[in-house]
Amino acid sequence: MAQEDSGAENLENANVFVRGLRWLFYGVLVRALVLLALGVTVRNRQRLPESGPAIIAANHNSHLDTMVLMSLFPLRLLPKLRPVAAADYFCKTKRRAWFSQNILGIIPVPRRTSGGANPLAGCERALARGEILILFPEGSRGEPEALTAFKRGIGHLAKLTPDVPVIPVFMHGLGKALPKGSAVLVPFNCTVSIGEPLYGRGSDDGFVETLEAEMKSLAAGEKLPVWS
Repeated sequence: MAQEDSGAENLENANVFVRGLRWLFYGVLVRALVLLALGVTVRNRQRLPESGPAIIAANHNSHLDTMVLMSLFPLRLLPKLRPVAAADYFCKTKRRAWFSQNILGIIPVPRRTSGGANPLAGCERALARGEILILFPEGSRGEPEALTAFKRGIGHLAKLTPDVPVIPVFMHGLGKALPKGSAVLVPFNCTVSIGEPLYGRGSDDGFVETLEAEMKSLAAGEKLPVWS
């Protein structure tokens, strides 16, 4: 019994240590980076969810995208925030997998599955726990400031959870501040525009089309030549 108690105590201490590291990473390092190195203008911040379950669906041009989105939420919600990321990249090695899942807090999603496995099962479980997903419907990062076609996964997930709000978020500038393939951060004025929540109460394809249209509408509202 004493050994069991000791083991439980050690596990709890380890969990507290990991939670502390995650708080330091996002609460200190990431916020300092976003506040000091970037100029970020947020439009309609009040549309962000104050609790879960919810899905943040954003365009994707840079590794900075997740950091900026995470910094928009109060730190009290940090345990509930779960970026969705490709398992083959973020879990390539044991060390990277540990950091990605424990500090970044990602939900790893396989790009390819076999045997009828559901690649979005982890996302569904997270939403059932009342968590907030940060998801990029384009999949991988695209060229700086260019929107690519959304994958059907977001439509499937929205349809499976029709009462969960999907909040479209359009970001401009981060693809130039830290583009794909670059390790050098360039200070750049960025904007984050948050749309009205959408719900997956129709077909998968219909939801994807609606989400894409809303994203383009948010971009047009910025009057920025992002699609050229």
